[in-house]
Amino acid sequence: MKFSRKAFRFTTSALSLAIIAAFPGLVFAENKKSDTPHFQRIATYLVCENTSCDRNIVNETVAEIVAASKDGNTLIYTDSPTGRIGFVDIHDAENPISLGTLHTGGEPTSVAISGDYALVGINTSANFLEPSGILAVYHIPSCLPDISNCSAIREIDMGGQPDSVATSPDGRYAAVVIENERDEDITVSGVEGGLPQLPAGYLNIIDLVGTPANWSVRQVDLTGLAAYGSDDPEPEFVSINQRNIAAVTMQENNHIVFVNLVNGKVLQHFNAGTVMLDGIDTADNKLIDFTDTLTDVVREPDGIAWLDNNKVVTANEGDLFGGSRGFSMFNRNGKVLYDSGTEFEYLAAATGHYPEKRSDNKGTEPEGITTGRYKNETFVFVGSERGNFVGVYQAHGNKLKYKQMLPTGAGPEGLLTIPGRELFVASTEVDSPVRSQINIFRLEHKPAAYPQIKSTPQADGKPIPWGALSALSADKYDAKRLYAVHDSFYDKSRIYSIDISKRPAKITSATPLLKDGASVNYDLEGIAQRSNGSFWLVSEGAGTSTTPNLLIEARNDGTVIREIRLPGAVEALQQSNGFEGVAVTGKVGATEQVYVAFQREWKNDPVGMVRIGQYTPALDLDPAVDEGEWKFFYYPLDPVESPAGCFVGLSEITALGNNKFAIIERDNQAGPNARIKRVYRIDISGVIPKTQAEGNFPILNKTLAIDVLPAMQAGNGWVHDKLEGLARTANGTVYVVTDNDGVDNSTGETQFLNLGKALN
Repeated sequence: MKFSRKAFRFTTSALSLAIIAAFPGLVFAENKKSDTPHFQRIATYLVCENTSCDRNIVNETVAEIVAASKDGNTLIYTDSPTGRIGFVDIHDAENPISLGTLHTGGEPTSVAISGDYALVGINTSANFLEPSGILAVYHIPSCLPDISNCSAIREIDMGGQPDSVATSPDGRYAAVVIENERDEDITVSGVEGGLPQLPAGYLNIIDLVGTPANWSVRQVDLTGLAAYGSDDPEPEFVSINQRNIAAVTMQENNHIVFVNLVNGKVLQHFNAGTVMLDGIDTADNKLIDFTDTLTDVVREPDGIAWLDNNKVVTANEGDLFGGSRGFSMFNRNGKVLYDSGTEFEYLAAATGHYPEKRSDNKGTEPEGITTGRYKNETFVFVGSERGNFVGVYQAHGNKLKYKQMLPTGAGPEGLLTIPGRELFVASTEVDSPVRSQINIFRLEHKPAAYPQIKSTPQADGKPIPWGALSALSADKYDAKRLYAVHDSFYDKSRIYSIDISKRPAKITSATPLLKDGASVNYDLEGIAQRSNGSFWLVSEGAGTSTTPNLLIEARNDGTVIREIRLPGAVEALQQSNGFEGVAVTGKVGATEQVYVAFQREWKNDPVGMVRIGQYTPALDLDPAVDEGEWKFFYYPLDPVESPAGCFVGLSEITALGNNKFAIIERDNQAGPNARIKRVYRIDISGVIPKTQAEGNFPILNKTLAIDVLPAMQAGNGWVHDKLEGLARTANGTVYVVTDNDGVDNSTGETQFLNLGKALN
């Protein structure tokens, strides 16, 4: 019986029509025509759909390396944690369908296609000293009717532990790198995980003559080539050009080798060299600060791909000693024709994808690289393992010109071009907490849909780094300007200024908050501009004396005027999340009122009721003394709807005028478990809040204004849990933003959505 299940997703066209009908003012970049084609994400397939998304049944399942059948209609991927390979039907690329998986009897490491056959490298090693493995051959047409009954038609002994597998364009050869990987936990000559650690690796050539029963194996010795670990080559990746020359990276050896597959001879080999990186971040310290320098950094390339028959490109991930945080182009003599330097790091920082927690360890970590020719243009695709994106570049001679960024799931490992269908596919090797994915993109005559927000360069040419956007506020006097803040993922709290007249929106400045002349580390969750252009902000606390919830008054230059705490009797009631948004009405020094959203219930609050605090500043306030008054409303939360349970809470409050406010209410679920990503209206006209002493707070009525979930799903990616910021501009346009958690346990993608005039 054929196993076939349609994975969780939305059809692009139907969803777009539904959103346009709901919000006529909403315009997506994808809906516009463009003379210049860009890759558009048309589907995200969750790998767990091919087995079970119940972690009690299958705890971890991934798509590490992915290949396509010769007609481009079936994807085959390796799933190392389960020891399986999986099959996905992409006849309709917008709607991938699960075909099932099969056990391989070991750890599948790579897959490549030759004609009707899938060649799968499988590691069967018992330990590092006794490496073993096979190349399993599957006949794809025989497997597709019933994957569950599919088995290898031949298993070829590799003599060691296979890693990367490649097949030649003419179908005559396959090349398998036998890594015989090192033990990273032992010390050799004072180097942890150092070389040599025998047995040595090598390259296997498989002559694909006749049927698989007749295929034969030739071994190519790679010892004696590299300067470091000469007697212990560690081949990592292989790519074959039109002339049947295999390019092989030896990552830990920092070496590149070219092998003639016809006669098995090494044609050229060379050291991949070193770079100097000036203006990078090398410290994991909750700051993105591109002021550090590293010298003599070995490239240690992982992925390699032919750009043409005489040039290769490499992704310089690093492993043992190095990693140059970028990618390079070499000719066959080893001359460096191009090196990206710090460009890849800066691309990540400008788009919110820089992984600060990896600053001290290879940064964005470009791991995979591939090339493809589409519409008479040659593109290079570079995957950032830690930044969770693919950078796309156009090749022009010896230059690579940035074209666009493609957001992916966590840990993009497999990169696949299918030019015949104008598709590009990325598969991800991380499955927790974000589920492993296969992201499918198509080249279309539309503007790039991502990023939706990025930063501009500073005076020194470096981008304004940003991430973890936790709140939005509109400029009261400039309909083209918004403000945002970040939460405690980063230190040295800042206010970002955003120009929304551009697409994508541009972060044009970052103003540090200064208290008594020194930077401050708040957990900012709300910002609201006042009538005089200054700001109210809120910092979420834990309800203790060391981390209280704070209402913060700050000038527009970032100077902190004062910090206001809740009354002690109220602070004592906090049992979970605190301040999660701020809004302001009236004029400074006259009729000003400040409103603060509490994310979840506190002690003694009724179940499903969260507070909205009203703070009235004293007109003759001494900044050293808090003389204002706090009163409270109750806001009724929606019940939990997600099958995964967890909680529902508030994320934002925005003043709409005439005593009306918009509230973001959301669950803390992501992906297919996300249900509540909503904007409600409340009207406090005639409703009198009460002090803590009075108790019995009035319950506000709410009206659904916007269900944001369809707009979040329209990007055909992973739905993020943290819909955090909302602003309505002076001309009535509504914007929302998601918090990307600083690319930590997150895809790093930030959705900055224009919802039109949905709150008018």
